[in-house]
Amino acid sequence: MVEIEQSTMWQEGFENRLNGKLPWQNWSLYKMNYEMTQANLIPDFSGLQCIKYLPMLTPLQHQINAATTVIEEMHGKAILADEVGLGKTIEAGLILKEYMIRNLVQKALILAPASLISQWVEELSMKFHIPAAAYNKKYSLDGCDVVVMSMDTAKKSPHSERIYEQNYDIIIIDEAHKLKNHKTQVYQFVQGLKKKFCLLLTATPIQNNIFELFYLISLLKPGHLGSYEAFQAAFSASKHSAQHHEFLQELVHQVMVRNRRDNTNIAWTKRHVQIVPIHFSPEEQALYTQISQLDVSNPITRLTLQKELCSSKEALYETLSKMPAPPEEILAELQQLTINSKAQKTVELIQQINNKVIIFTEYRATQQYLQAFLYENGITSVLFNGKFKKSKRDYMKHLFKEHAQVLIATEAGGEGINLQFCSHVINYDLPWNPMKLEQRIGRVHRLGQNEDVQIYNLAIENTIEQHILSLLYKKIDVFEQVVGELDAILTNRSKE
Repeated sequence: MVEIEQSTMWQEGFENRLNGKLPWQNWSLYKMNYEMTQANLIPDFSGLQCIKYLPMLTPLQHQINAATTVIEEMHGKAILADEVGLGKTIEAGLILKEYMIRNLVQKALILAPASLISQWVEELSMKFHIPAAAYNKKYSLDGCDVVVMSMDTAKKSPHSERIYEQNYDIIIIDEAHKLKNHKTQVYQFVQGLKKKFCLLLTATPIQNNIFELFYLISLLKPGHLGSYEAFQAAFSASKHSAQHHEFLQELVHQVMVRNRRDNTNIAWTKRHVQIVPIHFSPEEQALYTQISQLDVSNPITRLTLQKELCSSKEALYETLSKMPAPPEEILAELQQLTINSKAQKTVELIQQINNKVIIFTEYRATQQYLQAFLYENGITSVLFNGKFKKSKRDYMKHLFKEHAQVLIATEAGGEGINLQFCSHVINYDLPWNPMKLEQRIGRVHRLGQNEDVQIYNLAIENTIEQHILSLLYKKIDVFEQVVGELDAILTNRSKE
């Protein structure tokens, strides 16, 4: 039997207030406290609560759906793999804000390419009212709840040790395909982080082979696809093929959210893609044959030299001249070569287009050559490459928008730059990786583009570029079998 003793302690306080010896509590303060407490209560865990606290942001429905799915179904561990330009950063920001409002996240670490750090800090601050700080080795991480840092910095000592000392509730990794596999330093660094919640952002979770996706998923949920050997055996997986596609795709989509342009309620402009065949002149073909027969120790070296000649003699000359035993005869012939069939075709295309154009090349030597060649033909251009600091990148973008007809970019132009005011892309050099093509096109074919986008993929007949085309088609097929359909990259018939 429990004895209950009645307390009379309240009587003394009540009598003192009746007699004026103690003040009554302020009713307005009580109501304000009540309303504040009520506002902070979250009665259930369904739906996003954070949107009503974001007056500077009106997220699109597919972004809301993605964030809700990650929180309610994937428990905060997911790959955000929307097609380029659909707002993966917004989705990640919504998830982060939601967890912060629910007091499930206090500290967050965001890893991104160096060129995107200031963009992340600005978006989190302006759109989500999250006071993020760009990492500075002079500051203590103890006082920074939300830190944005470059991948290259984070993986190195002493920065990695400083990060490991912290207890981050959520890790967000932008351009997560750069992690590649378990052998890279940045992958190993991320693998060692404590990850209550983890978001991997990439429009291209398969870049070159299917095992890159295996390693991304294993980072999020170890064992979800089994061990490497079990995965390989279960799906007869090799670099560019896998069996049991439907089952594998189902497993992948348990940890991946992927929105496609066609699945959003947005009126997108069309994408027109074509391959532009080019023929070498007799002089260029003779040189190409010599390069193909050159005695080199590594077959990859020969492929690189062939690819460089398909770009420009300048790119090839730069590499050959640095070899331990430069082939003097070929160097002399290169100096005598006066024609570049691909560059001539590029000028013809630009003159036909008569509008702003982005040219993507893989070599800075070709970039310099093209600028001079375009100038000779009365075409204004500016350069954009990874050596430029952010201020210079922004200035080049401004010059392109306001003054120049052409932006000549290296692969660095495929990330972190939005150029919706342009609708023509010339892929002067084809990469080995089809996802690089998608990232390039995504600079212009994104939210805010009002014109149909025209893409021209240049390829020289009877050269290494024909082999690259064949390999690109194989890699696209693997991506579509495992991840899902892609928009047109090489031609409008992406499976031809």
